[in-house]
Amino acid sequence: MDTDSLHRTPLYTLHLEHGGRMVPFAGYAMPVQYAPGIMAEHRHVRAQAGLFDVSHMGQVRLRARSGVVEDAALALERLVPADIVALRPGRQRYTQFTNPAGGILDDLMVIREADSLLLVINAACKAADIAHLRAHLADSCSIEPLDTHALLALQGPMAEQALATLAPAVQDMAFMDVQTLTLAGVACVVSRSGYTGEDGFEISIPATHAQALARTLLALPYVWPIGLGARDSLRLEAGLCLYGADIDETTTPVEAALEWS
Repeated sequence: MDTDSLHRTPLYTLHLEHGGRMVPFAGYAMPVQYAPGIMAEHRHVRAQAGLFDVSHMGQVRLRARSGVVEDAALALERLVPADIVALRPGRQRYTQFTNPAGGILDDLMVIREADSLLLVINAACKAADIAHLRAHLADSCSIEPLDTHALLALQGPMAEQALATLAPAVQDMAFMDVQTLTLAGVACVVSRSGYTGEDGFEISIPATHAQALARTLLALPYVWPIGLGARDSLRLEAGLCLYGADIDETTTPVEAALEWS
């Protein structure tokens, strides 16, 4: 399949080296599977650990123009049905952008940093979400897309063991904790979270260092590269909503059984 016209993540050549079958997804050339196949990849993540390239997703930093992070949290609460002000530094929360009728424009993660909020948004909604933020919050916040960063997800029961070879501090992180850690000599924002139903981590890293980190993790015999096919089957098995399939602008958080969020 011709993917020359599509965006490429920093791991594109690594996917090809590992035999990734590339397909169009949200404007990017992404691996749907590797040689073992979707079922084998799915089972490997459930038993050991898998590395996912999720660099097509959007990362946006939100800073209050006042310099007070609580003001950024208050501003974001105008757009999401969640308590962002109460979010402690070093923690993150799942929520949704909603329209005036309560329909879901996108679902996202919100990370509370020391002086800002870091949002992780879906690839297909990236441009619309950033426009939505600018339309409603530009008066009170600066909105900075982190286009220079990649995002990796390390998932599975052996994910902690794998990442602890680079940063032992991950062993002390609880679910939804976030820390800035040095991995392979590079400062990364690491959250203990993911979208597979397994234990694991998501790693925001400068794009120029993403491939080196991925190679280091994939050198561990129990870490496999995992494609979009298994990512979808894993989240489906875990009962996690996928934007555009299970939720959209016609679905409210309550109708999607997301009232817990």
